[in-house]
Amino acid sequence: MLKIGIIGYGKMGMIREKTVEDSEHATVKSIYEPGRSGDKYVASPEHIFSDDEIDAIFISTPNYLNAELTIKAMENNKHVFCEKPPALTSAQLKEVRSVEEKYNRKLMYGFNHRHHASVKTMKSLIDSEEYGKVLWMRGRYGKSVDKSFSDNWRSKKELAGGGILMDQGIHMVDLFLHLGGSFDKINAFVSNLYWNLEVEDNVFAILKNSQTGVVASLHSTMSQWRHLFSIEIFLEKGYLVLNGLKTSSNSYGDEILTIAKNRSTAPAATWKDEERVQYHTDKSWSSEAEHFLNCIVNDTQITQGTSSEALELMDTLERIYASDEDFSHEMQK
Repeated sequence: MLKIGIIGYGKMGMIREKTVEDSEHATVKSIYEPGRSGDKYVASPEHIFSDDEIDAIFISTPNYLNAELTIKAMENNKHVFCEKPPALTSAQLKEVRSVEEKYNRKLMYGFNHRHHASVKTMKSLIDSEEYGKVLWMRGRYGKSVDKSFSDNWRSKKELAGGGILMDQGIHMVDLFLHLGGSFDKINAFVSNLYWNLEVEDNVFAILKNSQTGVVASLHSTMSQWRHLFSIEIFLEKGYLVLNGLKTSSNSYGDEILTIAKNRSTAPAATWKDEERVQYHTDKSWSSEAEHFLNCIVNDTQITQGTSSEALELMDTLERIYASDEDFSHEMQK
């Protein structure tokens, strides 16, 4: 049995503890969370880093700590699972990757949406080319926040690294890269028009791969007023549309994947021949943990949420921010 340490015991730390304990491969030995004491709790992260019995560490802390703690963990010969974002900047992440290479530890990042069964189905259908090649993608990911959000560390640029794009939009951009490939051209508008915080509350971005011609459209927002998740993939011979995402709060509604072939003869706009699959349970957290733990147990390569994928993602996010020169200048003041 692998012995696991957890640094950060908020909502995500609790989820990670449950998935570890549900696994047949591992058990949680130590947890660090400021102000907590008792069974399993330790007084500082150093107790976890220095414990020779601990094989791997789950890092579930505010964004600004992710890169620093990941480096310290690997320097102490621990495998690491870290929540998104992997770092505040791509430059920070490059430092992490150099340490990963030096110590040859397993490093995986929590791009959880890849592990939803609906997304796995989409990926499988795209890779099979049954529906031809991807033509375009459209993603919308939005939530509502209230005034108390300004008291949260996520509203502080130096602690979060960014706003809604770094918080939620990062998942959608990761899905674009996962399902449609990379992008070399980006145009975006970024704003904090409503909440007027240190970080953005809306991002509208168009991304293009100039070689394949694939274009992706993103809207990431914290002024949705009604939580929403939607990703549409249109291919040469059909389409895949995922609306809703199964979560513990059910804030994003039912997770329903629609699959259909092209209908170019009248009446084209009929929905009777669409296949609709509803996913009633969310197994993404356990799927994610099992991949990480199995790779340690079997000494195999991480294939989902790798540091190279994380670096491409961080580079893409930075280019989205930089694309809106007005916002970039405003944030530098």
